[in-house]
Amino acid sequence: MRRPALASLALAAVLFAGVVGAQDHGHAHAEAPDMGDMPGMEHAGMDHAGMAMPAASGSIPAPALPHAPHHHAASHHSSAQPHDMSAMPPMQGGSPPPDARDPDYSDGIRSSPMHGMDMGMEDRPRLATLRLDQLEFFDDRAGRGLQWDIQGGYGGDIDKLWLRTEGERRGGRLVHGDAEVLWSHAVAAFWNTELGVREDLGEGPNRHWAAFGIQGLAPYWFELQLTGYMGPHGRTAARLRAEYELLFTQRLVLQPELEVNAYGKADPARGLGSGVSDATLGLRLRYEIGRQFAPFLGVEWTRRFAGTAESARSRGESPSERRWVAGVRLWL
Repeated sequence: MRRPALASLALAAVLFAGVVGAQDHGHAHAEAPDMGDMPGMEHAGMDHAGMAMPAASGSIPAPALPHAPHHHAASHHSSAQPHDMSAMPPMQGGSPPPDARDPDYSDGIRSSPMHGMDMGMEDRPRLATLRLDQLEFFDDRAGRGLQWDIQGGYGGDIDKLWLRTEGERRGGRLVHGDAEVLWSHAVAAFWNTELGVREDLGEGPNRHWAAFGIQGLAPYWFELQLTGYMGPHGRTAARLRAEYELLFTQRLVLQPELEVNAYGKADPARGLGSGVSDATLGLRLRYEIGRQFAPFLGVEWTRRFAGTAESARSRGESPSERRWVAGVRLWL
């Protein structure tokens, strides 16, 4: 009766040693107890799996334990030593691993050896536009008529060719008008220089001008255009245009516009005096049914100055006039 009790005690000791060895996390492993040291127990062989084989019949077999390297039993009672930090790889700095991503995200792919295949400024598409800013009928004290302001362009973001014409017809005849052909070149964000020619049409002899100027978007979203002109026989001229768009809604827009013309010398054949010739202020309220189509109503005031006003009086016209306008704005 004593031998089974001793066997139970030995089994408990073996299980306790296994639990302590599992909690050691690899720092130290317990050595299996020597069965021969226990009274009443005979030495038993250990198989390759670490199973204790009882020598006497009737004894309780011990459970299999995982094979572990032999360490001194006193290691269970010693505290765990800190890891050697010098053996750990550095957290920062040093050279990147060989499979790291390239700083430019190219992943080692080189540029194409085929020259001229990369997308550049010269590869950007060139577009053609046609815009009828003002195609309108007017009514003033002298009668009714038709006036227009039309411009079209072709080119890219940097260089573009512009064609522009504006004028007025009354009573079936062209009262005055002009046409310009300008080469526009971008020099800064929202600003372009312009170089080209202009021809004056309508009553009186036609005049030809070389044109140069600047056009762009000023602070507070004012669109400005300042153009100078030089013609034969020492003639000079200048034109300033300023526009602004005030949005009441996304579709209802009020557009004020100012145009001022000046000439270096008088031109009686065309009814023009020297200095500031005339100024026109217009207000047009449009409703954009679509971005490409917008009908509008408006009013326009024109004032002539100095010699130009005297020339208008000599023809029986008032130096100042107001006219009502109605028309459409089209983008094609």
